[in-house]
Amino acid sequence: MVLTTSRRRRVLATAAAMITAVPLATLAALSADASVPSTPPGWTLQWSDDFTGPANTLPSTQNWIFDLGHGYPGGPANWGTGEIQNYTSSTDNIKLDGAGNLRITALRDGSGNWTSARIETQRANFKPPAGGKLAIESRLQMPNVTGQAALGYWPAFWALGSPYRGNYWNWPAIGEFDIMENVNGINSAWGVLHCGVNPGGPCNETNGLGASRACPGSSCQSAFHTYRFEWDESVSPKQFRWYVDGQQFHSVNQNQFDATTWNNMTSHAGYFLLLNLAVGGAFPNGVAGGSTPTSATVPGHSLVVDYVAVWSAGGGTQPTTTTTTQPGGSGWDAFADIQAEQATARSGGTIESAEGGQAVARLGNGNWLRFSGVRFGSTTARQFYGRVASGAADGVSGLVEVRLGSPTATPIGSFALANTGGWQSWRTVPANIAGVSGTQDVYVTFTSGQPSAYVSVNWIRFGT
Repeated sequence: MVLTTSRRRRVLATAAAMITAVPLATLAALSADASVPSTPPGWTLQWSDDFTGPANTLPSTQNWIFDLGHGYPGGPANWGTGEIQNYTSSTDNIKLDGAGNLRITALRDGSGNWTSARIETQRANFKPPAGGKLAIESRLQMPNVTGQAALGYWPAFWALGSPYRGNYWNWPAIGEFDIMENVNGINSAWGVLHCGVNPGGPCNETNGLGASRACPGSSCQSAFHTYRFEWDESVSPKQFRWYVDGQQFHSVNQNQFDATTWNNMTSHAGYFLLLNLAVGGAFPNGVAGGSTPTSATVPGHSLVVDYVAVWSAGGGTQPTTTTTTQPGGSGWDAFADIQAEQATARSGGTIESAEGGQAVARLGNGNWLRFSGVRFGSTTARQFYGRVASGAADGVSGLVEVRLGSPTATPIGSFALANTGGWQSWRTVPANIAGVSGTQDVYVTFTSGQPSAYVSVNWIRFGT
């Protein structure tokens, strides 16, 4: 789901030929909740959602953010792809079906306006442990519609590099993994990598480096299939791999890229995952050879998702345990150490080694860290602690602030920081804060009168 107005696609001739080759899909009965598969030996489940819940309710806001409208605020129009639908959080467009599935449904009103839905994970730090592997997987059924009635349907399961949040103009350098894309009801799944610069560059933008194949056995539209992406740092050269129903159909190796391109898409905090059902846009238009949707396109069909799961293997401990082992299975314990590099999202800084682990280093004015769903419970926190270091030049200093709900909300507390003796000279600094309880989205923000970086953060926690 590339973020550029000049969207394209490879193998258009092949895809166009497939339109006439695909028979009308037969109606498939949806399976009951199949749940997340058992974790195989050597792997650790890092995060998952099997969409279990009452029918006609929204997916968990602890796990997901709802993208709304026609683009991110300040970002490219029409999500940068030319798609025409308006994304909503209405249960008309997105809901649990009560049978363990999520349904994202594209609808058209009497005036011809389309609506649908798009969600992205709160977590934005999915990446393999050093020297290990990461697997991102979903079992889903594409909208069960083919032929002329399917023109313009564009379901996708994909991942974007975390620095995209709050910037929206650094694509494709931050990386994009299209784990599953499909258009126009064709019996084919596309897997694509986007990287580097646009146009051209090592990922041949705006095409990306991609491959496609038909779904094994039953068509992609008539049945559930499992789509998986693996990021493998345990091999040399390091590798990305794409699978459908366990059958590999695409791979990309590190030695296909220069060091800067590879580092730009792999050395940041990680990736967030997205599920959406777009309508129209450059990809379906390019395959169809004309504008989509058309008057023949039939609304009301759904992308149906059984589960989404992320596993890691090898290479030491994946830095995600805070969000997967807390009571309730998600969120953060306010009174335990919350590792900065595990932030749900961040603006600025780099990941560096620190005190036997990692930290978000060299943060400056206007940068922030977000921790979604921090649980204070009924205990009121009145203290904030930051494990910080600074190698800032003389005269460079700034504030470390705590805000709730937004990076622009009024701070509930702060402390000032200048040079501590170096970027690895760590100290724990306390601050008084206004009383906080319940469950909150916590932002740690950084404000300075100088443009230079002035603080690295190892961890934060709260106290009474």
